[in-house]
Amino acid sequence: MTIRMRVLVVDDDDSMRKAMARLLTAAGHDTAVFASAEALLKSGADETAGCVVSDLHLPGMSGLELVEVLRRRTHGRLPVILVTAFDMPCLRERALARGAAAYLTKPFQGTALLEAVQEVGKSAG
Repeated sequence: MTIRMRVLVVDDDDSMRKAMARLLTAAGHDTAVFASAEALLKSGADETAGCVVSDLHLPGMSGLELVEVLRRRTHGRLPVILVTAFDMPCLRERALARGAAAYLTKPFQGTALLEAVQEVGKSAG
């Protein structure tokens, strides 16, 4: 059974942001996109979301900082999947230790993102 939810996509790369949103929308998810963590937080969209997919390296607030803010703000209810093109074992470990629900390295297969979203949807449901 496919779990459908509202997924927020945060990436400062316009083409990556649009590509992830297209993929998630095609899979039946309701998506909203943001170019920065601050834009997402200002929007209040996290109140109705089921999941956030965020780049780790963003201008301003990083994806890792966004994980921490959203864990406090939603009392751990909102899972965040982090994606990055600059993978390092210490970053992966730190992201997961601070509460990221999943960690994907760019470029990743679309199925990897969809599977990660499904997994966090099962955990939340």
